[in-house]
Amino acid sequence: MTPLLYFADVSFSYGDRVVLENIEFSIAEKSCVALIGPNGIGKTTLLHLAAGMLSCSSGTVWFNGSRLDSVRRMEAARQVALVPQQADVPFDFTVEQIVEQGRTPYIGLFGGLKREDRRAVERAMELTDITSLRNRVFNELSGGERQRVKIALGLAQEPRLLLLDEPTQNLDLGRRLELLNLIDSLNQEGVTILASMHDLQLIEGTFSSVLLLGPDHKLMSGSPEEILRPRILESAFDCPPRHRLTFADEPRVLLERKQ
Repeated sequence: MTPLLYFADVSFSYGDRVVLENIEFSIAEKSCVALIGPNGIGKTTLLHLAAGMLSCSSGTVWFNGSRLDSVRRMEAARQVALVPQQADVPFDFTVEQIVEQGRTPYIGLFGGLKREDRRAVERAMELTDITSLRNRVFNELSGGERQRVKIALGLAQEPRLLLLDEPTQNLDLGRRLELLNLIDSLNQEGVTILASMHDLQLIEGTFSSVLLLGPDHKLMSGSPEEILRPRILESAFDCPPRHRLTFADEPRVLLERKQ
């Protein structure tokens, strides 16, 4: 079966700085995959490559059997949605106005919303449970509410692949668990998800597989049980002896905070 996303020997550099080197992996449709690795290792870059927003230095990114770089940008945006860590909104847009922007790949920058666009917007808000917030100003929302709105914006694109860049960042524990429940429910709806995750202890139970980017530019893939192990993570995250990874109940991972 053709994978939905396939990185074939992909490398990427910013000038002379190599960020990704000879990366190869595939993601099947309707899967839910966590992307982990140390800060600055290239997780966001990988997501931008998967969204077609960056071009490989070498290698090829394939989407549903076609080279992603051969797909028109607007068409790619109908297939793949990227939800960034930060979303700066300089104006007092309402939640509904923000989510409506997800229909841009279908109507253009200045087109009007048609009936099918309205349906997609309503469905995205229902799935993310933000319908009651539709008239609220985005910049006045809590962090957890903003994350849901950003995800709804991506879902309004009706993508086959949803890319999430640190979706639980800066959220308290309760809101993080809410986001995980949302990710799980979206995956149950048939949305393929690739999410970079900082909270390793929250991966098991939601994500079926894990991609680990290490400091040697190598990538490991496997189930949470195979990847979330002290020996592997201590090496990948270069944990000092006094701050080793501890396990409450393998393979759940709890990182000791550095003093």
